[in-house]
Amino acid sequence: MPAMNKEASNRPKTEGIRTQIYDFMFESNTSLGKNFDILLITSILLSVIVVMLDSVSTIKLIHGQLLYNLEWFFTIIFTIEYLLRIVCVENRSRYLFSFFGIIDLLAIIPSYLSLLLPGSQFLLIIRVLRVLRIFRVLKLAKYVSEAELLIKALKTSRQKVTVFLFFVLTLVVILGSLMYLIEGEENGFTSIPISIHWAIVTLTTVGYGNIVPKTPLGISLASIIMLLGYGIIAVPTGIVTVEAAFASMEERRRKYRCHNCGNPENDENSLFCKICGDKL
Repeated sequence: MPAMNKEASNRPKTEGIRTQIYDFMFESNTSLGKNFDILLITSILLSVIVVMLDSVSTIKLIHGQLLYNLEWFFTIIFTIEYLLRIVCVENRSRYLFSFFGIIDLLAIIPSYLSLLLPGSQFLLIIRVLRVLRIFRVLKLAKYVSEAELLIKALKTSRQKVTVFLFFVLTLVVILGSLMYLIEGEENGFTSIPISIHWAIVTLTTVGYGNIVPKTPLGISLASIIMLLGYGIIAVPTGIVTVEAAFASMEERRRKYRCHNCGNPENDENSLFCKICGDKL
């Protein structure tokens, strides 16, 4: 989101053709700018679909040339768009090194690289990241505070989650080693790393099924690991949820704190402070 703010403050200072280009390429508060963003997002999604279809051998065999032409059509369009963005902004380096500036560049480079390195065009799937511009079209800036709240909760809980992940890592090493001793190579547990991988897959309830215990003791241990998995998955969720609740409470108190007496316990719809009666 900070990248969007950088774009918004990069408008040319003098009126002219550059300003007009900037307004419809960067501003979504006008009908022309909004229509441009919708057209751009549609083009991005279509170009991603083209890349996906090109990776399907049966479709490529029949429509390979059409997909190739479409891909270069989109690449040329996005190249022109990228160059126009560079031309119209006031501070070019700010745009070039912003989040969207880097993504815009990465969206066109793979096509040109494919001329030297065949197959690199599939990296164009990164274009889907450009759809993040839809935040400007739909004016979802009001959700930035909620996103910041979640990030704050994740940062606050990172130490607890790290300790928890270390505990889980230790647990899967022990359980995987036990399963290697119990089942052995004859039942598919050919090494301790393979057994640890099986323990991770089982503990996370993914269950590929490529390796399964055969002995009664191995099956019993696997059942215990499966039950542990349900409890372990809930732990980090609970940690982050608690921190998010605390962060939300702090944010609410800050938002409705009285500037006169410092009372943080005012109701959401209150116009005056409960303690001193000062206007909020």
